[in-house]
Amino acid sequence: MLRLWSWAGFNGKIAPSVHVDWSYYGGAESLPPERREALAREVAGAAWMPPIADKPQPHDDFLWALNAEPHRTRRMAILRAHPEVRRLMGYEPLTKYVALSVVTLQIAVACAFAFAGFHPLDWRLVLTAYVLGGTANQNLFLAVHEITHNLAFRSIVANRTLAIVANLPITIPFAMMFKPYHIEHHKYLGENGIDTDLPTQFELMFLNNVLGKTFFATFQLFFYALRPGFVRVQRLTRWHAANFAAQLAFDAALFYLCGRTWTPLVYLLLSSFFAGSLHPLAGHFIAEHYMFSNIQQETWSYYGPLNWLAYNVGYHNEHHDFPSVPWTRLPALHELAPEFYKPLPCHTSWTLVILEFIFCADAGVFARVKRRAKQASKTGDGAPEDKPGNVGWETRS
Repeated sequence: MLRLWSWAGFNGKIAPSVHVDWSYYGGAESLPPERREALAREVAGAAWMPPIADKPQPHDDFLWALNAEPHRTRRMAILRAHPEVRRLMGYEPLTKYVALSVVTLQIAVACAFAFAGFHPLDWRLVLTAYVLGGTANQNLFLAVHEITHNLAFRSIVANRTLAIVANLPITIPFAMMFKPYHIEHHKYLGENGIDTDLPTQFELMFLNNVLGKTFFATFQLFFYALRPGFVRVQRLTRWHAANFAAQLAFDAALFYLCGRTWTPLVYLLLSSFFAGSLHPLAGHFIAEHYMFSNIQQETWSYYGPLNWLAYNVGYHNEHHDFPSVPWTRLPALHELAPEFYKPLPCHTSWTLVILEFIFCADAGVFARVKRRAKQASKTGDGAPEDKPGNVGWETRS
């Protein structure tokens, strides 16, 4: 197995989407690896700076780590250095207004196409579904992500209800299924058989060439939707039933109220497909946890303008360090603890991430950090976010 946190040299080129501030690694990319290692250790937050390997990772296996995921230890270090970070935790009232506005927009556009008599596959509808609908539904995916952490309301019931409403224009009920899997993604990051964000051995075997990676990037949503059922089945609850019932009622109402035409549902379905396909905003799915340029970093951030449309999900290291900090305050967290975040390599473009993932020989589904799984509770058991005094739960874990 490869050791994750061992320093090494790097003889290749850094991918265009990747930004590395070499001043934190001793001032130059060309420095000998032993010199870079010695200088980097003098940097505050150096314990979390990723190693840069001197040769590409083998393509026939994942990178198996021997150490724990980095977020808990960095969280504790930031809390010691900046205890005022606790003031950033809490609910964000703006979330419900943004989510409901986007829900209203998508329903209005879908109905407009129906009442205007557009064919479901009219090129103008398809183009609108890509440009507007893909952006809007990706925004709703990320609204559900934000609400999953109970950051829209103080009430757990209100958060779950809003998630179901935000789910409606996506046309496929996923919000309540997503929640337990995503909480485990945080709690058991990288643990094989528990973190369902990780690609499987099957994906590694069949999707490791340009054609396979193109297929993966095009149909990302299907992998995220189907993979959990093969990896870790969750226990169904009344909230799952409510999610399914609400979605079925919405889809049926939209069909009948728009004159029994499939046009509005096709528009929304295409919007959801494009939102998780070859769309600039969909680049965050790959950018967040896949490794690039032989940089053995488990979680990556992106600080570009697309964050305005994506609930600042690009601040992904910050989010994993402090899931109780809502999207509007993640930039403040980044600025509060620059010695921990600025030394970390980051992405500069989600679009370039998709292209590099597909066409770069040293990027692909194999470029993920995995760990041997520890014992975990059954999926669907109570998440820490759902317990009393949930805000700031990660500071006590």
